[in-house]
Amino acid sequence: MSAVFRLAFLTPLLTGLLCTLPVTAAQNPKPTAQHAKVGPQAAATKGAAKAAKGSAKGHKGRRAAASAARATPADSYAQRPEALQWAEEAASRLDLPADWVRQQVGQARRIPLIEQLVLPAPTPAAKNWAAYRSRFIEPRRIEAGATFWQRHQGTLARAEQTYGVPANIIVGILGVETLYGQHMGNFRILDALATLAFDFPQAHPRARERQTFFRGELDHFLRMAQRSGIDAQSWRGSYAGAMGLPQFMPSSWSHYAVDFDGDGRIDLFNSPADAIGSVANYFKAFQWKPGMPTHYPVTLTPGQTDMDTLLAPDILPTFSADSFIAKGAQLSGPALQHVGPLALIELRNGDGTPSYVAGTENFYAITRYNWSSYYAMAVIELAEAVAREVGNTR
Repeated sequence: MSAVFRLAFLTPLLTGLLCTLPVTAAQNPKPTAQHAKVGPQAAATKGAAKAAKGSAKGHKGRRAAASAARATPADSYAQRPEALQWAEEAASRLDLPADWVRQQVGQARRIPLIEQLVLPAPTPAAKNWAAYRSRFIEPRRIEAGATFWQRHQGTLARAEQTYGVPANIIVGILGVETLYGQHMGNFRILDALATLAFDFPQAHPRARERQTFFRGELDHFLRMAQRSGIDAQSWRGSYAGAMGLPQFMPSSWSHYAVDFDGDGRIDLFNSPADAIGSVANYFKAFQWKPGMPTHYPVTLTPGQTDMDTLLAPDILPTFSADSFIAKGAQLSGPALQHVGPLALIELRNGDGTPSYVAGTENFYAITRYNWSSYYAMAVIELAEAVAREVGNTR
């Protein structure tokens, strides 16, 4: 995986490290119900460059985050003519009050730490699935997932019936993203998005594209805040602007968030039901296929497998089961009857032997939430581990 996906891959790791404290209901707004298109970090951007790094950096990250939160008024975008000009244009584009938009942008603060976090590592570490996996498939997260599942069993069952997405996959997503709401981020969303919209580091290999993306996210966020009537400065989340239990970006909130508890508002911060329904709705929108496995075991024989051809499409399912086998990737059992394309998924293990699976269209759907095969596999394995734990406690 290239460095361009580093932010998308790392957000679940860094959210926990950079939170100065868990976000409480008092710190978060309750957005009003609007199915007018407000969503996840799949589109945000996340690589395995730091996947194997130890948690010792957590304390440093917390201190840095706390320092960032104490940004001085000199960091305000009220002093930046180009930001205020953008605000004028945004007000016209979004049909929002110009004074209000200027005020919000002017109150945003530049956070240099965020600029550092989105840059690719100068010397990328080797991708290591085993190290990445160990961060998520661990007792604390599994136990928390089982508790969450048992507490919201009825809602999860309703989401599965409504959207066709298995309960364990929804639980896996929420566990990897925020440990079931324990680590939702404590950056002001307005500051995070403004920093990335106006000061995205030009040293990034895709700086122009990413800056355009975050300006679009700032558009969505301002529209959300204005329509909800909630102070734009009160919204908190990740350094990339992702919010709530499922860490939806503003555009994903706009498009896929749903009022699943029926209280007349969409609240991904404080309503587990809304988070559950919204994750399920997201996957339905990205063509989740009910009943289809996410992956199958695969056996590769050195010298007999056409690795170049099989890996060329990356994670995009491309080969039929017969084509897969013809290229030297051996399948067995139910995989032999699989209907639909497959992809050879490679998970590197540092200097060790890589791990491989045959990914289906449902594996690919999980990567639409976060563009990383490592992330998808962590979600799947956490989902399976929690399901086993729930089964053992019944």
